[in-house]
Amino acid sequence: MTNHPSTASPLSAVDVPARLTIGVEEEFLLLDPATGESLPVADQVLTALLGTARKQSRQEFRHSMVEMVTPVCADLADLRTHLITLRRAAAEAARSAGARLVAVGATPVHEPYRTVPDEPRYHAMSRRFGPVAHDPAVCGCHVHVGLPDRELAVQVCNHLRPWLPVVQAITANSPLHDGADTGHASWRSMQLERWPSIGPTPYFASVADYDATVAELVDAGIMLDAAMVYWYARPSASYPTVEIRVGDVCPGVDDTVLVAALVRALVATMVDQVRAGVRAPHLRSSLLAAAHWRAAHDGLDGQLVDLRGGGARPAWDLVEELFSTVTPALVRHGDLAYVLEQLARLRRDGTGAARQRRVIARTGGDVRAVLDHLAAETTAG
Repeated sequence: MTNHPSTASPLSAVDVPARLTIGVEEEFLLLDPATGESLPVADQVLTALLGTARKQSRQEFRHSMVEMVTPVCADLADLRTHLITLRRAAAEAARSAGARLVAVGATPVHEPYRTVPDEPRYHAMSRRFGPVAHDPAVCGCHVHVGLPDRELAVQVCNHLRPWLPVVQAITANSPLHDGADTGHASWRSMQLERWPSIGPTPYFASVADYDATVAELVDAGIMLDAAMVYWYARPSASYPTVEIRVGDVCPGVDDTVLVAALVRALVATMVDQVRAGVRAPHLRSSLLAAAHWRAAHDGLDGQLVDLRGGGARPAWDLVEELFSTVTPALVRHGDLAYVLEQLARLRRDGTGAARQRRVIARTGGDVRAVLDHLAAETTAG
């Protein structure tokens, strides 16, 4: 499906920087070094963090999770440095609490302790959503791209929808559940589908349409408040950004930086289209949901649904189309050489899910070896 032709856009006069800022939120699991089970030691880990790392950390929905948040960055080298520093600080704090910090999208073995932290909001979510709120922990990678105009941000989210399954496939990093391969590259995506406010971003005619829809969902009890908009792309509830939250947490720092670079270039490209008056394609919701399911199932090792041209195609064909589409924005941000290098590595080494499966095959199904591999990748760089 192609985009609608250009028409005059009232957003053409919106002032947008030539180079967009970027920031990343990463969620990590705290695992028992001996058993691989999730450990409820987040409070100890957060307490052990010092200085800037403590300020850049967040409490999460499980006692076995921590979130680390980079500052706003202008270039990829700066982002990469912050990611390495925060991961290593969190890993050291985890060691002091008897745990390992692991960048993996879903609980790989078992989550024995599923009560929520003692916060009023978390207790309210537990009461409202019941067992769904007590699933094993899942960890995502959320990329923020600076875009202060909310009207423009809503229109950019409309344009992003055909491309987000490709981003989801690139980040797939959670094939395991209960110590076994689920057959899905991203089991995290499957777990999250039970939440009523998570999924593909709906199409919105305007920011007023977006706000009215969110208000109706809150009034209907589907969300506690506007902060529970967990769609795969959204104007951030907290920052002047477009937030892309479709991906699993990535195993290695360069995986994260690659995704951040592609997402920033996608947002910049869609900003250009919106300001030129190009209208986003209207995609059937059932087909969009199916495209995300296929991305979660196959990752980059099978096929993806081509939401622009129709049918299913080899995943890497769509990665190449994504790259071709955003190349001018990559050049503008100075990111082209890095992205070319990292895409070549990703094609050679595979996604996080593919790398985990290689360890499983090599070791005859040794999940502990997989977790050793993931823990090493988490702090490498």
